[in-house]
Amino acid sequence: MSRIVYVNGEYLPEGEAKVSIFDRGFLMADGIYEVTSVLEGKLVDFEGHVLRLQRSLSELDMASPVDMDELLTIHRELVARNELDEGGVYLQITRGAPADRDFVFPDPAETPSTIVMFTQSKNLANAPSVQTGISVISIEDLRWGRRDIKTVQLLYPSMGKMMAKKAGADDAWLVEDGFVTEGTSNNAYIVKGGKIITRQLSNDILHGITRAAVLRFASEAQMEVEERLFSIEEAQQADEAFITSATTFVQPVVKIDGETVGTGTPGPVAMRLREIYLDESRKAAI
Repeated sequence: MSRIVYVNGEYLPEGEAKVSIFDRGFLMADGIYEVTSVLEGKLVDFEGHVLRLQRSLSELDMASPVDMDELLTIHRELVARNELDEGGVYLQITRGAPADRDFVFPDPAETPSTIVMFTQSKNLANAPSVQTGISVISIEDLRWGRRDIKTVQLLYPSMGKMMAKKAGADDAWLVEDGFVTEGTSNNAYIVKGGKIITRQLSNDILHGITRAAVLRFASEAQMEVEERLFSIEEAQQADEAFITSATTFVQPVVKIDGETVGTGTPGPVAMRLREIYLDESRKAAI
């Protein structure tokens, strides 16, 4: 069955989906995106993703081509049409396709925003890497300063993942002024003496929807959380390390720059948080 995608109000077979060569998402990376996970055919943390989408639109002074209630309808329709049980729905909104290339923003009254959405089938809940943990390398954080906006400017994170692959690792943690900001597509954490440590929110990192949920669940489970800076050296000496994102949920990290973290196996705090997150997300999914 051909995958059905959504483009500017139409549901189409993926082979028939097209956007203009003048679309600013293509020419300028002038766009934002969200990825909402799907478990058992239901959307996880949908409200959080929509609220962050609205914030990204506002920060970039970009118009939304649909209202937020319509987004839920489209998400559900794509999940149904593609018979998606587990995976994700990718959503991208750009500033649209003006008549020609120009650095100046087009008038939104004349150039409507572009919206595209598609599903991706993926094993999320029982990914094999959860049982073994992943390894990361550290690289310099060379991204722009507004990482809190979820833009489609993903070249450097992609380069970071390729650097990790070349080094025989699974991913990379980005470092700025001696401290970890986040992973290439995830938030980063360490555990010391049972305490969960992660960088505080600012323009320097993405305000992760899964991050917010995991920290809330951790507090409800009487786990201690400290939001502060930490270095690669501190992370290597921690008891545990892990990442969170919409598609990895809670993923243990067992090696950093070749140094084993803790016992070198997924730690109890990360695994417990993953269990709680999956249980609570399944209950609240819509």
